[in-house]
Amino acid sequence: MSDEARQTRWLLVVALTVQFTVALDMAVVNVALPDMKADLGFTAEGLQWAVNAYALAFGGLLMLGGRLTDIAGRRRTLMAALTLFGVASLGGGLVWSPGGLIAARAAQGVAAAALAPVALALITVTFPAGPARSRSLGLWGMAGAAGGAIGVLAGGVLTEAAGWRTVLLVNVPIVVFAYAAARRSVPADRRTGPPPRLDAGGALLITVGMTLLVLGVVRTETYGWGSAMTIGTLAVAAVLLAAFAAVELRVGQPLLRMGLLTHRPVLAANLFMLLLASGQFAAFYFSSLYMQQVLGYGATATGVAFLPFCVGLVAGSILAPRLIARLSMRWTLVVGGALGAAGFAWLAGAVGVDGGFADSILGPFLLASFGIGMCFVPLGTAGTEGVAAAEAGMASGLLNSSRQIGGSVGLAALVTVAAGATGGSRAEAQANGYATAFGVGAALLAAAALTALLLPARTGAESTRAAEPASGAGPGGRGEAGGGGGSPVTESGSTVTESGPGRDGAQEGAPR
Repeated sequence: MSDEARQTRWLLVVALTVQFTVALDMAVVNVALPDMKADLGFTAEGLQWAVNAYALAFGGLLMLGGRLTDIAGRRRTLMAALTLFGVASLGGGLVWSPGGLIAARAAQGVAAAALAPVALALITVTFPAGPARSRSLGLWGMAGAAGGAIGVLAGGVLTEAAGWRTVLLVNVPIVVFAYAAARRSVPADRRTGPPPRLDAGGALLITVGMTLLVLGVVRTETYGWGSAMTIGTLAVAAVLLAAFAAVELRVGQPLLRMGLLTHRPVLAANLFMLLLASGQFAAFYFSSLYMQQVLGYGATATGVAFLPFCVGLVAGSILAPRLIARLSMRWTLVVGGALGAAGFAWLAGAVGVDGGFADSILGPFLLASFGIGMCFVPLGTAGTEGVAAAEAGMASGLLNSSRQIGGSVGLAALVTVAAGATGGSRAEAQANGYATAFGVGAALLAAAALTALLLPARTGAESTRAAEPASGAGPGGRGEAGGGGGSPVTESGSTVTESGPGRDGAQEGAPR
């Protein structure tokens, strides 16, 4: 194996490790919450912020993190974010106060908001369009899904075996490994010409708007959807996000080039991701509750029960590149979404107080996860289709934002749906509520499958040209330069290059 091939392989390992760790940390804390409450003296209301602090920082800063990847450089952003994530994890594992833990979780969320976009950007920029990128995107999707599923298992095992602090401290050796691997594999950032400027106004609007959106949603369990607090928070968030869109149409170097959303593959991928995450996140949540509160599983047994879901994800991701070659991205997403919907519908009909793992969980999990696994490769490809390397972080941040917002909003909405669908004894009420939530999740995935029909029959050069930034400066978000000479060009005209694999940011559809 040549040195360049070895370096590229290690770069992929870094990207997958980062994606796995970010997803793991969103789930691993949940099982440890009772122990955290008892040890640190959390109030019942305060305990939720051990989870919400991470979600708020992560969801609110994803777009900014993605754009910083383009401006500061992928290597610089990666190394700084890994350092912050490791320090925050170490601090969170050593704190002795509720406030200290909440601050550590918020810092983890800030770092994750940069890590998630840079992981996807490294793949889409390094691997040229074709089988190599498809395989890498499949592994990227599996890493994220496996991190969420394994997080449930790891949280239970670590908490029972060594205490709640280990669910945070376990990140430290992972980060050290990723940092060392990144130093040897991720190309150095090099730039010619003046550096692009950060759209400070847009960054402020999107950060505050996204944070308020996530805040309003995650607090619906406390205040309810119809309360003045929830309505007011979401209304302010909507105004700020609308203002952000207006600003981005007028600045020369936007945080989010709104033209990306007029490109059908990017638009379809983000809508699909929004709906997919809404159903998938809720299914994880309610499946865990069903197994523990209705079937009586312990934390570790619940985590083990999620392993078939991981198997289905792997199988679906392996098959996806072949289906794309045979059917196209559009029909691979349609089939994957339909299978995921069928799996959740099966789950809705199977759960009950007399259910068991073999008859209520195993079959639906395998079918749903297989369908969802089929979607990762085409989503990662479509979400960055025709996007210049200089905007890879922007597109990656957008796709990750759709995933995070979809998951947060979908989960909060389905919690309300489940609560309103209870009836009978306590166990029967819970089972009825969970079944209803799974049914709505199935409808969300079915809607996602229909959304995939927005994709062109075959993506290629024609759709790629539609996504290229228009040359020339001017208002309305048209200050992005198309570039030339074989290197990606940022909106300000400064050329970003990298040494090593993927040095020219080679990507199908990058402006040439």
